Amino acid sequence: MSAARRGAAATDAVVHLSRAPGLSATGVPRGDSFRAWVQAALAVAKRRRASELSIHVVDLDEGREFNRHYRERDYATNVLSFPAELPPGVRLPLLGDLILCAPVVAREASEQGKRLRDHYAHMTVHGVLHLLGYDHIVDAEAERMEALERKALARLGVADPYA
Repeated sequence: MSAARRGAAATDAVVHLSRAPGLSATGVPRGDSFRAWVQAALAVAKRRRASELSIHVVDLDEGREFNRHYRERDYATNVLSFPAELPPGVRLPLLGDLILCAPVVAREASEQGKRLRDHYAHMTVHGVLHLLGYDHIVDAEAERMEALERKALARLGVADPYA
């Protein structure tokens, strides 16, 4: 392995992007944007291994169904994270899957006075950090996760989402 390869941080992110059938592409960023946001999250989390994940952008009905089925909450939410559950000893680059609900992300961006693209960036970074094991249930963990989000977003030229 070359020295350049060993020193690379989050350069090998494969992102599979899909959209729910019938969901308008209006306002949904392109795949290269999602890939850049994923790479920023991986970099601030200091993940240096190749990584692969899927991002599925859904409508309200599908977002609600995912949240109801997996979290027992009967409403659509902005982002859901599903970390890959690999068998012991299996080392693959799979991180898992993210579900982004386009109408919820759009509504929140509008309510919070944020650019839609910036809010997609935030929700993507947030979701990737969840896939890497970060959480925000305990205050100290929330502070750490939010600091990483701020750092990743600053690298991308996105304002502090918590300001």
